[in-house]
Amino acid sequence: FAVVNVALVCFVQERGALGFERHYHVIDPFIRRLGLEAELQGHSGCVNCLEWNEKGDLLASGSDDQHTIVWDPLHHKKLLSMHTGHTANIFSVKFLPHSGDRILITGAADSKVHVHDLTVKETIHMFGDHTNRVKRIATAPMWPNTFWSAAEDGLIRQYDLRENSKRSEVLIDLTEYCGQLVEAKCLTVNPQDNNYLAVGASGPFVRLYDIRMIHNHRKSMKQSPSAGVHTFCDRQKPLPDGAAQYYVAGHLPVKLPDYNNRLRVLVATYVTFSPDGTELLVNMGGEQVYLFDLTYKQRPYTFLLPKKCHTSGEVQNGKTSTNGVSNGIHLHSNGFRLSEGRAHVSPQVELPPYLERIKQQANEAFACQLWTQAIQLYSKAVQKAPNNAMLYGNRAAAYMKRKWDGDHYDALRDCLKAISLNPCHLKAHFRLARCLFELKYVAEALECLDDFKGKFPEQAHSSACDALDRDINAALFSKSDNAEDKKGGGPIRLRATGRKDSISEDEMVLRERSYDYKFRYCGHCNTTTDIKEANFFGSNAQYIVSGSDDGSFFIWEKETTNLVRVLQGDESIVNCLQPHPSYCFLATSGIDPVVRLWNPRPESETLNGRVVVDMEGASQANQRRMNADPLEVMLLNMGYRITGLTSGGAGGSDDEDSSEGQVQCRPS
Repeated sequence: FAVVNVALVCFVQERGALGFERHYHVIDPFIRRLGLEAELQGHSGCVNCLEWNEKGDLLASGSDDQHTIVWDPLHHKKLLSMHTGHTANIFSVKFLPHSGDRILITGAADSKVHVHDLTVKETIHMFGDHTNRVKRIATAPMWPNTFWSAAEDGLIRQYDLRENSKRSEVLIDLTEYCGQLVEAKCLTVNPQDNNYLAVGASGPFVRLYDIRMIHNHRKSMKQSPSAGVHTFCDRQKPLPDGAAQYYVAGHLPVKLPDYNNRLRVLVATYVTFSPDGTELLVNMGGEQVYLFDLTYKQRPYTFLLPKKCHTSGEVQNGKTSTNGVSNGIHLHSNGFRLSEGRAHVSPQVELPPYLERIKQQANEAFACQLWTQAIQLYSKAVQKAPNNAMLYGNRAAAYMKRKWDGDHYDALRDCLKAISLNPCHLKAHFRLARCLFELKYVAEALECLDDFKGKFPEQAHSSACDALDRDINAALFSKSDNAEDKKGGGPIRLRATGRKDSISEDEMVLRERSYDYKFRYCGHCNTTTDIKEANFFGSNAQYIVSGSDDGSFFIWEKETTNLVRVLQGDESIVNCLQPHPSYCFLATSGIDPVVRLWNPRPESETLNGRVVVDMEGASQANQRRMNADPLEVMLLNMGYRITGLTSGGAGGSDDEDSSEGQVQCRPS
């Protein structure tokens, strides 16, 4: 009995120690001391993929040199190196779960997927079913013999080593939805519920699939007596209803035509679930990093016009359709309606003294035109006081001043939140109208401005109102002229007209039902490579990490979205970041032929040459880089200095509003 008690106590202590370790292994002091521990050398080309085993005592890497190396990262040793049999760059490497770290899977630019036995250093299976580059492999903890691949032929394939060692089956064919030009770039399986698979591909939409529903649908189709008999009107859906859910940053579908005109490609380069499986993180190539809440989902925000509200068929993409043609994206209401009648000032709940100090610091930063610093301080306060309308309104003003990509949409979200908390928030009402205008929702901006004038008649003839009124009318006039020139061409359509890239009706419906993001993380640049990762860092996903085209990697607090650390991780580009499963330990790689290991450095180490001290300057430079001409970026990568890329304001070509008047110019 005493032995059992001792064993039980030891078990409880061990579990408690493990829980303590996992809870505190990544904390803010450790993040702020994160530095380079070692460089693992052995590859002769770019290192495109990294993968920890479940225990965290092995690290696998894949490279342009077509080799995979298995490292002992804790002792900085190379344990095994083997040629994979691939004839082109390796883009993905994965340990097969429950194989005792014996089986390794690789995917490469030669369109092949290979399975290797590390104990004998041999390739035991070779799959050649894809017809274009294989970009990612995914595995599932509860499916030990099964894995999936995503390739640029637009297919997601599933492999089961028990059933057939030479073939795979098509799980999802994106070309049936988006045409022949679509490319699948990344995929991942939910670690808590292995039935859910997330896929990133060409364009701004990220897709979440229920694997079980897809398999059950296909089994029922095969078992149906009429499976092979179809009438002219009968169409077999490739996926059952409810098996797919799309996610998209609410402003990106509208921005897509503009990005296409500037040769700025939107593509999801990496997707991953949070450790508890409730959140989905996406590194959107050509844009920012986005986090989607899979539990508390929200539709893309827009303005619900009071009284003279258009029907859902009349307003699409924030623009009034004149010919009844939908472009495939209906912007959904957030369920909030502006209050009717003249507004009266409502009392504002006072902030606790420490939050009042933070707000004052943010206001001072705003006054000094330190927009990012102001946003971070407001965000810090919002996290502690999520029901304070003034904080949202002030942060919206800072977003509108900074004008980075997506800032006006975040400002619109903040304005709507402020008004929902305080329907009489004068500045939020006006800023909402300005945001709608900046987001090209011109008709809605006019309705919102008219509504503002009715509620706040004393502001109806302010300089800010007059300036916005002129801007809106000029845009409407220009829009009518363009419509005449195009002779009723209607709004820009996201539905392509060519056969090779045509979008199906099912795809249009799924896009219309998309959910919006919860958080956005800014500062990095992701325009040069299509394998750039973003990951959760910490057992509780407290931080977000992402690589960047400037050779740095960025670390943000998840809940505040504030940037807390930037480190130089590569001479050119950081593509891969894989956190250790249980330690504050990070592996990174990129264009350099090395793997770098990072952990908290001792306090006695005072010098850390890898730290980027001017995080704001690095972030602004990346915003300019994302909005630069592709030729300029190419020349910059070749070592040429482009004047237009290294000076001037960040975040695009939006003109500064020089006549905001008393309504908008200062935070509250």
